[in-house]
Amino acid sequence: MSTHHDSKNFFLDGPAGKLETVLWTPAEGARPRFAAVVCHPHPLFGGTLHNKVVYQAAKALDSCGGAVLRFNFRGAGLSEGAHDRGQGERGDAAAAVDFLATEFPGLPLVVAGFSFGCWVGLRVGCEDARVRRLVGIGAPVNGSDFSYLDSCEKPKLFVHGSNDEFGEVRKLEKLVTGLPGEKQLVVVDGVDHFFQGKIEELGKAISEWMGGWPD
Repeated sequence: MSTHHDSKNFFLDGPAGKLETVLWTPAEGARPRFAAVVCHPHPLFGGTLHNKVVYQAAKALDSCGGAVLRFNFRGAGLSEGAHDRGQGERGDAAAAVDFLATEFPGLPLVVAGFSFGCWVGLRVGCEDARVRRLVGIGAPVNGSDFSYLDSCEKPKLFVHGSNDEFGEVRKLEKLVTGLPGEKQLVVVDGVDHFFQGKIEELGKAISEWMGGWPD
């Protein structure tokens, strides 16, 4: 699978101002198979669209033939606005989904997110009928409420480090087991929240789950 792509940096109109954005599209004008947004970890702890885990997830989705958008939440990087503890950030993620739906009409959409971006992004993805698949990376189940997933029947992939300090594996296993619809949990052994030393395993899990989708 090719990872050659065209890359475009621009500002997207969000509810609190301009959002700094990077969009990868398949090279030479090839039509993407799907369009995905990847949401970054907590901005107050240094999370941006350039985070290594977010980048790795974007690379995996790109390798599957998707158009992939990363953006900075309000107040992060060059994005306008101020951090809003996950409330306003849902509007930012929704603006990114809206952009993809407009830019790539008719394509199935995917929402992926890491840590804080998983908590915020998957909620937006659950509520938007245009989003067909969800990828949760390092779900911070220890301190965040994921009960909104209880009624979400969309196919979901969770990728998690066995030593994740923000999401106890047993707690996540219990959550995933109780969810409706197709779901899969891949636990990468011996790594922390940031998949230190085995980040390629994260990309592999996403690529394998996406496979030939959509047929």
